[in-house]
Amino acid sequence: MVNKFDVPAMWTRQMGEVVAKSTELAADAYDTSAGLAALRAGYRAERKFWNEGGPELARVHDAKVPTEFGDVGVRAYYPVAEPDLPCIVFIHGGGYVLGSPETHDRITRILADRTGAAVVSVDYTLSPEAKHPQAMRECVAVIQELQKRPDRWGIDGSDISLAGDSGGAFMSLSAHLYLRDELNSLIDFRCLLLFYGFFGLRDSMSWRLLGGPWDGLTAEDYRYYLEMFLTSPEQIHDPYVDLFSHDLTRDMPPCYIAAADLDPLRDDSRCLAAILANSGLPHRYEQFSGVIHAFLHNSRMLDEANDALQHAATFFHDHAK
Repeated sequence: MVNKFDVPAMWTRQMGEVVAKSTELAADAYDTSAGLAALRAGYRAERKFWNEGGPELARVHDAKVPTEFGDVGVRAYYPVAEPDLPCIVFIHGGGYVLGSPETHDRITRILADRTGAAVVSVDYTLSPEAKHPQAMRECVAVIQELQKRPDRWGIDGSDISLAGDSGGAFMSLSAHLYLRDELNSLIDFRCLLLFYGFFGLRDSMSWRLLGGPWDGLTAEDYRYYLEMFLTSPEQIHDPYVDLFSHDLTRDMPPCYIAAADLDPLRDDSRCLAAILANSGLPHRYEQFSGVIHAFLHNSRMLDEANDALQHAATFFHDHAK
């Protein structure tokens, strides 16, 4: 695509060091042309380094949650050995075709440590094995399980939040809207913690100017992920893909919205924040300078990743029930 910015000339020194390290770890980590198996293997290899050294927690265990599509795995993180903890349901990113609780382990450990909440990370079924809306509805089933059986999970079922990065931020907001508008279930979420998500824009200034092999978000990459995720091109208009087709001016939990200013998805976050601001709804929008998409993974080397996680934890505490 023409008119793209020279993003490598614009990122911070630390961001450049992160990109160099990621290339050293797995040069094909974001290469959608390599084929699905190679793409997934490269992604797992690259994420292994970034997940080392997370906080030690009181307990971490894997479990299964029944859904209409079969059992879905979750990994539950407990920062302290106490009952009735607040709960954050974390939904990982990865373009809907990559990722797992394992690839996002350090992020979820840090969130648990800094919020004091139990964090339940959902291992939803990836695409193309599952097409939209299966993954989102699996996440909804996990949320319902936690709310209905809090004693089983050691949580306070009336104090649940949602969080996610990239495609996981999309699924967090989509799950809330599905519960609200389809199931008429107004779960009183404490907050949503949304890191650089896609929320439905089909074109934007940031898409026109940004994206490249360094973040795996070229125009060709974007088409690849959507083809894997959707049953047909027309499904891009589905209300649980185009989240801006919903009324976002009412019944919205407080939202922490983090964006990267060198991210093609940046304007999705800006648009969501503008709607909430215009409606007087509680939120905090932050745009982190000089960093690219998926920077939250890089807390071993990148100050902005630690800042975003800390600011999300602060927002969580500020909206305690």
